[in-house]
Amino acid sequence: MMLKRTEFIARVKIDEDTLDIWLSEQWLIPIHEAEQDAFTEADIARALLIQELEHNFGVNQPGISIALHLLDQLHGARAGLHKTKR
Repeated sequence: MMLKRTEFIARVKIDEDTLDIWLSEQWLIPIHEAEQDAFTEADIARALLIQELEHNFGVNQPGISIALHLLDQLHGARAGLHKTKR
């Protein structure tokens, strides 16, 4: 299911400025459909993780960038392992 920008903002309960920061930091990289951003369920999960890191754990922006980068590396390595096992 793809969500438009306004739907994503409402579902994640953030404001436009926050989403713009997350996009500029490349914490979220939406799909561009019909000249607008479209967000997936994975983007929602990632947004909720960003909120949890920031609000529950007090992680600052550089820390969030590092955490997301490490998470992306972990997912990439895991996908690579699945390919080699086949």
